[in-house]
Amino acid sequence: MARVKIPRKSTAIDMTAMCDVAFLLLTFFILTAKLRTEDPLHVDVPAATIKVPVPDDNIATLEVGRGKIFFGIEGTDIRKALLEEMGKKYNISFTPAEENRFAVIPIFGVHMDQMKQFIGMSEDERKKLDQPGIPVDTTNTSELFNWIYQARIVTKNLHNQELRFTIKGDSHEPYPGIQKVIDVLQRQAVNKFSLITSLKNQ
Repeated sequence: MARVKIPRKSTAIDMTAMCDVAFLLLTFFILTAKLRTEDPLHVDVPAATIKVPVPDDNIATLEVGRGKIFFGIEGTDIRKALLEEMGKKYNISFTPAEENRFAVIPIFGVHMDQMKQFIGMSEDERKKLDQPGIPVDTTNTSELFNWIYQARIVTKNLHNQELRFTIKGDSHEPYPGIQKVIDVLQRQAVNKFSLITSLKNQ
């Protein structure tokens, strides 16, 4: 008796659900990704063997290189309030439009008397500008001291949290330049901070 041949059918998998999941994940990553901004100061950070991720919020960054110091802080609401407080400190009034423009500047290194002009520049003009760095000295009246102090107060008032600090120093920067920043932090009893490094190849 002849065998009955069962017709072979090709398997078909419905990929509709998988495509939906893929596009949902892609959309999620695009919307939650943090855009990397170009630093105004190129810093060649030293290498280290331990890798600890830097948090994304409630943190301020002090960049040191070529004898200059730059200051950056996360959070648009904090930046707005910080500019307002610094304006009161130095008797400079900023409009709401200027505060909104400052809120999207992640890091800067200009004197307070140049701040209004700096905020009024376009993004391309700010990139081309050779920023002089924030003034710092050994007293409690330096601009860097005031930026750090006011940033701590604003963060405490808005988020009820202590502001954390990271120092991003150039590996070729002489130690006294980094020591100036550490001294400013310690004069405010900020003895805990992070140093940004790159991962050393082992």
